[in-house]
Amino acid sequence: MKKNLAVLFLCIGCIGLSSFDLTIDALPVASFSKDSLCLKILGIAQDGGYPQIGCTKACCMAIKQGKETRKNVVSLGLVNNNKYWLFEATPDISVQLDLMQKELKTKKIQLPQGIFISHAHMGHYTGLQFLGREALGAQEIPVYAMPKMESFLKNNGPWSQLVQLNNISLIPIQHKQSIVLDNQLSVTPILVPHRDEFSETIGFVIQSRSKKVLFIPDIDKWEKWEEQIVEMIKSVDLALIDGTFFQNGELPNRDMTEVPHPFVEESLKKFAILNPKDKSKICFIHFNHTNPLIQKKSTQKDQLIKLGYQVAEEGMRFTL
Repeated sequence: MKKNLAVLFLCIGCIGLSSFDLTIDALPVASFSKDSLCLKILGIAQDGGYPQIGCTKACCMAIKQGKETRKNVVSLGLVNNNKYWLFEATPDISVQLDLMQKELKTKKIQLPQGIFISHAHMGHYTGLQFLGREALGAQEIPVYAMPKMESFLKNNGPWSQLVQLNNISLIPIQHKQSIVLDNQLSVTPILVPHRDEFSETIGFVIQSRSKKVLFIPDIDKWEKWEEQIVEMIKSVDLALIDGTFFQNGELPNRDMTEVPHPFVEESLKKFAILNPKDKSKICFIHFNHTNPLIQKKSTQKDQLIKLGYQVAEEGMRFTL
């Protein structure tokens, strides 16, 4: 395990979350220096979004009543030197590209230097359709994909048309093989167990010269993973991890074993052995509309924060 982790990362050592500059944007346009290097949360919702289609429960009705605001599907933006990369191509990609444009000093429309796709579930790749001839008509946007994901996009419409028309350029990636983005950044994909009907599923380690971020929006259960999540958390500065459901029973009319995720309650028990510094690195993300953590205020959110954990919010920025 230690040997593998050494291969994974370009530089070794954990600075701790206290060295992160964490802010939520207060102004519509951010002011950055040329050497700005940061990670921004562009969405926090599970694939179906918030509100979710067909939901008449209090969780989604609160949006219609003005008590809550809609949330984008999970995505991250990575910024460096007036360039940026996306993690996930969500159904909200249009809004999320606009959010990233505000992070740049130039007013000229800037498209992503690349898009990293974790797997072939609805919320994580279907935003690619907006790069096609019916919408943006993009030219050779690099899309980083694992072998099965790459094959899925090449051989199934309408995604295959994006490849044929050169709207996207597929870049093959491999488990635990680092991709160097520039002299300051690298990204390493890591296979995780999940419902792999159409592709494998991966998380990412995003690495700067001094900091490491772990991003795992989807995983079945921690116990199914060959890696040790507790040790992984100790080795990074920030861990954005699957918090889809807070507890069992959130979908009373559905068999929740069909959509396995680590319940936040389960994760809290697993992470109880961590010291306060390591607990503070954990930031839950990818919330189902039924999860009280997606709300502006909830008892569960307050409890997590008091325990020393973080709850992802759209607009959070982490300086790398």
